Amino acid sequence: MALKVIGAGLGRTGTSSLKTALEQLLGGRCYHMYEVRGRPEDVPRWERAVAGSEEEWEGIFEGFDATVDWPAASFWPELAAAYPSAPVLLSRRESAESWWASMEKTIVAVMGEPPPEDPQLARQRRMTKAVLAQRFDERWWERDRALAAYERHNERVRREVPSERLIEWTAGDGWGPLCEGLGVAEPAEPFPHLNTTREFREIVGLDEQG
Repeated sequence: MALKVIGAGLGRTGTSSLKTALEQLLGGRCYHMYEVRGRPEDVPRWERAVAGSEEEWEGIFEGFDATVDWPAASFWPELAAAYPSAPVLLSRRESAESWWASMEKTIVAVMGEPPPEDPQLARQRRMTKAVLAQRFDERWWERDRALAAYERHNERVRREVPSERLIEWTAGDGWGPLCEGLGVAEPAEPFPHLNTTREFREIVGLDEQG
């Protein structure tokens, strides 16, 4: 099965909402970071991808119609080449500052916690840090470096993806740009709104420590 949509938007740009929306529109599954926890076999595949292998995509995305969020978003050039018919979806926040405000309280916070006792979760976290360090910025947890990397990432997507293949979607846009880019009708129900900063922190137990 070939991917029908390649998500190039970074984490904390509404990707959980987009996952649910794309699954509804496409009628198939959308790969998100959350899938990695339930698919331990994918962690070594992503490790090999970080090391430079481009032979992992079929194994990772078998059974999926789309992908959003990290780690896949960091490999959008390779995926765009591997699936040339799939549009590239660039999700973003209304500003780099609003993205960082969410990123700092969620991903940066949880990655700064002591390693999980569970060996598989600890390996997944190491893989995620390797993706961020090698494909985003070496010091991704620092505000100014992260903001610059966020802008650099989005500018590269816009520069390298042909306009007719690129779909841009800002968190809060709802169905409109997404459905227009995919050439499908807008559903009658409201656009899903999932995994807010507060929900993320509750799920991972960050607020329980305060």
